[in-house]
Amino acid sequence: MLLSRTDGPSPGADMFANLPKFAFFTGKGGVGKTSLACATAVNLAEQGERVLLVSTDPASNVGQVFGVEIGNHITAIAEVERLDAIEINPEEAAAQYRDRIVGPMRGTLPDNVLKSIEEQLSGACTTEIAAFDEFTSLLTDDAVIDRYDHVLFDTAPTGHTIRLLKLPSEWTGFLEAGKGDASCLGPLAGLEKQRERYAAAIDRLADGATTQLILVARPHKSALAEAARTSRELAAIGINNQVLAINGLMPSDGQGDPLALSLIEKEQFAIAAMDEGLEVLPRYSFFLRPENLVGADALRRFARGETVNVAAPPSASVGAIAPLKVLIDEIELPGKGLIMLMGKGGVGKTTMAAAIAAELAARGHAVLLTTTDPAAHLTQTLAEDVPNFAVSRIDPALETARYRAHVLETKGKDLDARARAMLEEDLRSPCTEEIAVFQAFSRVIRDSTRQFVVMDTAPTGHTLLLLDATGSYHRDIVRHVTSTQVRLVTPMMRLQDPARTKVLIVTLPETTPVLEAAHLKDDLRRAGIEPWGWIINASLAAAKTHHPLLLKRAAAELRQIDKVRNGLAARYAVVPMTADEPVGIQKLRALLR
Repeated sequence: MLLSRTDGPSPGADMFANLPKFAFFTGKGGVGKTSLACATAVNLAEQGERVLLVSTDPASNVGQVFGVEIGNHITAIAEVERLDAIEINPEEAAAQYRDRIVGPMRGTLPDNVLKSIEEQLSGACTTEIAAFDEFTSLLTDDAVIDRYDHVLFDTAPTGHTIRLLKLPSEWTGFLEAGKGDASCLGPLAGLEKQRERYAAAIDRLADGATTQLILVARPHKSALAEAARTSRELAAIGINNQVLAINGLMPSDGQGDPLALSLIEKEQFAIAAMDEGLEVLPRYSFFLRPENLVGADALRRFARGETVNVAAPPSASVGAIAPLKVLIDEIELPGKGLIMLMGKGGVGKTTMAAAIAAELAARGHAVLLTTTDPAAHLTQTLAEDVPNFAVSRIDPALETARYRAHVLETKGKDLDARARAMLEEDLRSPCTEEIAVFQAFSRVIRDSTRQFVVMDTAPTGHTLLLLDATGSYHRDIVRHVTSTQVRLVTPMMRLQDPARTKVLIVTLPETTPVLEAAHLKDDLRRAGIEPWGWIINASLAAAKTHHPLLLKRAAAELRQIDKVRNGLAARYAVVPMTADEPVGIQKLRALLR
């Protein structure tokens, strides 16, 4: 593996040595978790080890990296002997989970009862439980585990992963306390039988001899801060065997290129200023590569530390592009509305949301900038107060606490002690979070009827689960409205109306992010939501550079930019990569130009 240019950390190759049975690759979206997990899997398999690579990301792209269909079942990777992979697909897992619960009841219960049970099992809560059930089975099923020397988990972006790793203890505690008349009673029916498995999952996650957490980060301030928070949160639940992998370091020779020199300086500063909790962890470093890590051969070259020719290609220019300002000019015309930024983790949704909101506020509009992403840090991106501007967060823990308090205050105030105790048990279910977050999401959507609301969403998979809950609510309301005189407007109807909601897909000019964004577009269309526009962020082809490595990566971007503007997007903008972190109003507004 390539050596780091900095003193202190070990070369990346050392990370492959002495890995325990289970290894979790986690971190902020876009830091290279999938690339490192896939390269590690290839490296171990080619050393004679039997390896199972598991993706727990609802927006998994492991199959795209290897160029094969994987899905929700163990699949052999033909190009790499001794390597199998599985992508825990939440929807497939939920369908199988529902069938396991409802199947034995068919033919024995009346149709109306079966329909009621199926409705209880149709929400996002069931989807989360089913994915969690698959995850714990892979951690604890000895029949599966004994077939492999290593089981590597390529996880979803941080907020979703922390939730997943905390669920075994949350569900175990809830089931041990007993369940009341739960709103998610249907989903829980399959969980109660699995207490021993969840207890075993907790033990395995906390066993440093068998489980290691690999915190993956780019050498950027925000990614390292996210890794530090993750480290603390997971250490608090007993996952203490942690290492830090810093991915995508610029080579030390900036060759006099201002952008390259600035990137190097920024990276060195971020590493020097990292949290002391990260500083004490074993650290491994990996250089930025001139090629995308797609395909077994590219992964082998990366794992072996082989150099790739970086001779400068002909000047890479994206040509005439639409700046972000052009999109905002059109967004501004109605004077209000919801602007939702969606996409894979790490593509810059938070920065783009802050830039759009700052510009609209500067033009005199009242703006609410909000996020559904547990890992987003809007105030850090803004760094200052702005007139006409409010910032909020849909915080799952806070919203759940508010919801529980409200239910106890209203529904619980006239209950006797026994009934109130049952209600409190019901509200301790992790499913309660789904309801609370959806209600907060609905309130924000309503706010957009009188002002601009710019919403920075969680990474793709988590957001799609939230939209699934919104769709379930819509279908339930429509079923129960019998009068044609009722003027019905549900949150989903607002999201589906382009006059009220503009969905912007944010991506990077790279093969995998564009492919994932195209899949997101298809998922949104199935939900009746047509993406309004695309933002291609952090483009080297739109920046000024003469560094050979950056030019090679810039040349590779052109095909992806053409793919977006000539087939995927009704309207689009390209935002250049900047040397400095776009923090503060002036730097955010500069991105528009």
